[in-house]
Amino acid sequence: MEELFVGWLKEYGYSILFLWSILEGEMGLIMGGIMAHTGDMNCFMAIFIAGLGGFTGDQIYFYIGRFNKGLIQRKLRKQRRKFAIAHLLLKKYGWPIIFMQRYMYGLRTVIPMSIGITKYPAKQFAAINLLSAWVWAAITITPAYIFGAEILDTLSIAKQHWYFALPIAGGFLFAIHWYFKKLEDYFMHKRRNRNS
Repeated sequence: MEELFVGWLKEYGYSILFLWSILEGEMGLIMGGIMAHTGDMNCFMAIFIAGLGGFTGDQIYFYIGRFNKGLIQRKLRKQRRKFAIAHLLLKKYGWPIIFMQRYMYGLRTVIPMSIGITKYPAKQFAAINLLSAWVWAAITITPAYIFGAEILDTLSIAKQHWYFALPIAGGFLFAIHWYFKKLEDYFMHKRRNRNS
């Protein structure tokens, strides 16, 4: 199964990278960087394609917000807290939040949708979004390209000693989740204090 997956990556690498960048991102970009390191992809082409994928994904979320405001408010009630935080961030920081939203765990899809709900100019969002997507692709793929051998060695060790690797990876993911949850609480607390 693993050999089949690697074969698909080698044959359809750019298409998979584009689609993966629309849907999620970082893991696909790291994989793209490693494949550039092994010579199965061109590093600059991988950055270009991944940036276009990230751009396309956020444009889709933006237009979902722009043309489906009522539907979003009905269907995403559980996400209301995140939408409130996204609006706060946009009001406080303006356009840089469009640039930074790719690095904000838990808010990456919510921020473009919440910007789409506002009257923020679509052309301005698209221009910042495209630049942001290429920067995001470059700063994720380039280190994976440079340190490809070390990453492959680490993955090989992790595969052999999965009983250590899984708890470490789980702890790392929990720490990221905990940090961004605390950040959300901070912004909501600030908003309540302002409104009271």
